[in-house]
Amino acid sequence: MADNIENLTLELLKRIQAEQSASRDRDNEILSRLSYIESGLSRISRDQSLNYSEIVGDRHVVDKMRDRIDRIERRLDICDAAP
Repeated sequence: MADNIENLTLELLKRIQAEQSASRDRDNEILSRLSYIESGLSRISRDQSLNYSEIVGDRHVVDKMRDRIDRIERRLDICDAAP
């Protein structure tokens, strides 16, 4: 009878070990996927900040062009009445 209990306990321990191993494998896969997601999000964030800096740069260029056009209009005396 004691042998039977020992065999049953051993079988249960083997099952628990197998389940723990499978859980570890799933956890490792989840962590790996999460790492890819985090990398992707950081790339998206970086791209957005680069796009924003380009937009700001474009606005500065437009402002400079507007100033130049205003100066040209004043020189040619074709400017509209002051707002």
